[in-house]
Amino acid sequence: MLPERVRDSLRRAGDVARPVRYYGKARFCPACGKSSCCFRPYGIDPRQEPRGDAECVHCGALERHRLLWLFVSTRTDLFDGAAKKMLHIAPEPCLESRFKQALGDNYLSADLYDARAMVKMDITNIEYPDQSFDVIHCSQVLQYVQDDRKAMSEVCRALKSDGWAVLHEPITAEKTSQNPSIAEPEGRPGTGWHDIVWSYGPDFADRLREAGFSVEVIKINDLVQNDEAIRMGLTSAAGEIYYCTK
Repeated sequence: MLPERVRDSLRRAGDVARPVRYYGKARFCPACGKSSCCFRPYGIDPRQEPRGDAECVHCGALERHRLLWLFVSTRTDLFDGAAKKMLHIAPEPCLESRFKQALGDNYLSADLYDARAMVKMDITNIEYPDQSFDVIHCSQVLQYVQDDRKAMSEVCRALKSDGWAVLHEPITAEKTSQNPSIAEPEGRPGTGWHDIVWSYGPDFADRLREAGFSVEVIKINDLVQNDEAIRMGLTSAAGEIYYCTK
């Protein structure tokens, strides 16, 4: 209800006050390279309390984003200077700008519903030729897709034979199961906790292998020691990275 100029002023005031409120060195975000006394709470599921110490106050990176950035920047060739075409499915704002800055015209973001993405794309029908991309990143998308096996196969098909993909899904069950109450009417947005189709278990890696991938499961302690994990806010909420090659 406030005039736009007033809202702009309030936003600017918040941007100025935030670094002061969160000033400190106890937490470090590997995605933006900035420190704070803590991360702020985050949560969108009304069934649960917001997670404390979760979201970077500077760039908005959550646990899984920080883990992903740490992995790709230290354990992959993404930023070695060689040209690589990257497909970023359902781009997260805290990562999108950084990937785009590093890769330039070789970066492509895609989403079925988000108008910010560069192209509209259904992950079960990636309308690009076989072996089009050197790198594909897809985080917390497959759990919303009815035919997730088709989506995995499409990602595999579109990936170059010497390329790699990172697929990231929360592991919340002992064994993968489908939500029996889910319905998918035409145009279902599929962007909230209530739209989740799949609860994945550790056999998620096997589903990826069946789609044609070789899979390496990367855990937090594969990348950093415990004290650094605490400083970066890499808790169990960060999950695991599924590093996929062909």
